[in-house]
This record gives sequence, C-alpha cells and structure tokens, in this order.
Amino acid sequence: MKVESKARCLFLAAALAAGGAAHGAGTVKPAAPSLLGTWSLDTSRMPLPPEQRPKSVRFAFADAGAGKLSVHVDIVYAPGSEVHSASEGSVDGGAVAVENSPEADHVTLRRPTPGVLVMGLQKNGVLVSTRIYAVTPDNRGLVETNVHPGENGDLVMRTNYFERSR
Repeated sequence: MKVESKARCLFLAAALAAGGAAHGAGTVKPAAPSLLGTWSLDTSRMPLPPEQRPKSVRFAFADAGAGKLSVHVDIVYAPGSEVHSASEGSVDGGAVAVENSPEADHVTLRRPTPGVLVMGLQKNGVLVSTRIYAVTPDNRGLVETNVHPGENGDLVMRTNYFERSR
C-alpha cells in the first residue's frame, strides 16, 4: 500500500472514530438537548386516580437574555380552575419572585448543563420543593423529578413526564 493510501485510510478511520464526516460520509450528530421550548405534562402517567389529575400542565422555558431564564407555568386543575404563574431569573442560583403561584413565592434556578435545570421553590421563607428537569436524549421529552415534604413530613419523590409541544 502506498504511503498516501495509508495516510488516507488512517485519516478516514480517525474521522469516523471521532464521529465526524470525511469526504461526505459519516454520521449526523443529534442536536444538544435544549430545555428551551414548551412542554406538556403527560397526565396519564401520573400516579393519581384520573379524576384527581390536572386536566393540563404546560411549562414554557425561554431565554430572557443576560443569563436569565423565563419560566411560565399554566395549570388547569381537575375541577377546571386555572393558574398561570411566571418568573424570570438568572440561572446562577439567586432567588427571584414567582408571580401567581399557589405553590411558591420565590424560585432559584441553576442550569448545570444545557439540558438540565435545577429549581428550588420557596413559600413564606420555607423550601417547599426541589425539582430537577432533564431533557431526554432525543430532545422530545422532559423528565421532572420533584422532591417535597409529604403530608406527614416525610420526603416524597415524584417523577413526571412532559412532551415537547414546540
């Protein structure tokens, strides 16, 4: 084998091993997971009787510029009442006010990687829940892990599943 052919084979092997394309051949890398967008809760997967599940829950995460994240939550409860809450804060862990939420009056946000958000919710100076949102590798799902005190004071961990709406 000529030196030029050996070099070309080595280059192609290295490019393919790195996941890159060489001479038009190769693999397409999936897009990085993005939290930004609108997400709808799959209420059928909630561990509640159907009559107790909310009719709908929608989260919208948007880049508010300057390292800030805008969060809008729209909930339609089983009886039909609605809540529309909003916050906008830096993802550096500083607390900001939440408007119109029955669960919290302040939130703190941290985004350790593009597809993960850690959220702490506080009401009247007391931490009421910690939530971790993780985008699935296919960028179509969002998994929420929610840790909060239960009725008897013991910690409860619940997982909810969202689907990307847009």
